[in-house]
Formats: sequence, structure tokens, C-alpha cells
Amino acid sequence: MTATPIDLFASFVHLKQDGQVHAEQPVFDPERDGWQLMAFHVETDADVHGDHWEVHPEADELVSCLTGGIRLSFRPERPGEEEEEIKLAAGTAAIVPRGRWHRIALDAPSDIMSVTLPRGSRLEKRTEAWTGDSHPTRA
Repeated sequence: MTATPIDLFASFVHLKQDGQVHAEQPVFDPERDGWQLMAFHVETDADVHGDHWEVHPEADELVSCLTGGIRLSFRPERPGEEEEEIKLAAGTAAIVPRGRWHRIALDAPSDIMSVTLPRGSRLEKRTEAWTGDSHPTRA
């Protein structure tokens, strides 16, 4: 196999269980097995689905801010609690625990990289009220 450059902003890199690594078209597939590395250039909160909560039930997720600045927010674990928020500056990362609902907001246009197991990942509209289980009800 000949090594060739991979444009991380135009590909998702799949790290397969058998040790193989493949770059493919950037399509997020919540049924895919194996780890997935994704890099994005984002200009607005809409580019990171900032109006949605996201969860990865199969594994932790590494979220890294390569350039710019982002805020990583965690949905309260119990009704009535406040969201937790951490700021990530360029060159920093955070680990989102498996099963923890989270979202990203931008402080500036940014380059973001994440690594997780996509299998079972879900999004929920942020405007939906949370009842303490994984099933929101309309506010």
C-alpha cells in the first residue's frame, strides 16, 4: 500500500477493530462499528448543530479545538440542575464521558476534531424539555 495525504476536512477516518485505518467520504453513520475521527471547519453554531444535544452511548468522545475557540456544554444529569460548560481554546481537548449528553457552541470560527465510536449516537432538539430519562417531551 502506498501512503498518500488525507484531507481531514474532506474525509472521516475510520479506525477499524482489526487494526485497519481507512479514509472515506464524510458521512456520519450511527450504525458503523469501529472508531471514527472527524475534523470540521465551522463558522457558526449551526455548523455544529448547536441547537441539539448529542450523545454517544457506546464510548467516550474526544473533542479537540484545533483553532479558534469553542464551548462544550453538558446537559444536566438531573432536572433542575444547571448545564456545565467548559471552554476549549486552540490546542486543547476534553473527554465527553460515554452516555453524557453534550453540545458545542462557538466563540469564534474554529477547526474541531473529534474521535468516538459512532454506533448508537443520537441527537435531540435542545428546545425539547428533559424529563430525566432519555426521552424528551415537548416544552
